[in-house]
Amino acid sequence: METFYAMRRANGDWFAVADKGNLCVPIFKSSRDAMIAHSRDSGMECFRPVTFDSRTLEELRRTDGQSAAFLMISDPSRQLKHGLRLGFTELAPLMVD
Repeated sequence: METFYAMRRANGDWFAVADKGNLCVPIFKSSRDAMIAHSRDSGMECFRPVTFDSRTLEELRRTDGQSAAFLMISDPSRQLKHGLRLGFTELAPLMVD
């Protein structure tokens, strides 16, 4: 199990990118990776890395149903759309409780 990070604004909004007509939340393996992506994308200006854990995933499931999607980012220096697309069922087993 790992700890992941995603970008969130102070008002609670999650940063998401359009991917094949859907919005996807980029998930990073470290806060450092998130900050590298942050420095490359001006759209993340008001966002900061926060821990993305199983409780956060469950909150999103309750709020958005199964419609939310995620992009696991292995190389934050590339465009975010190059991440591995995951749904709730693929991401949940990887999360730290």
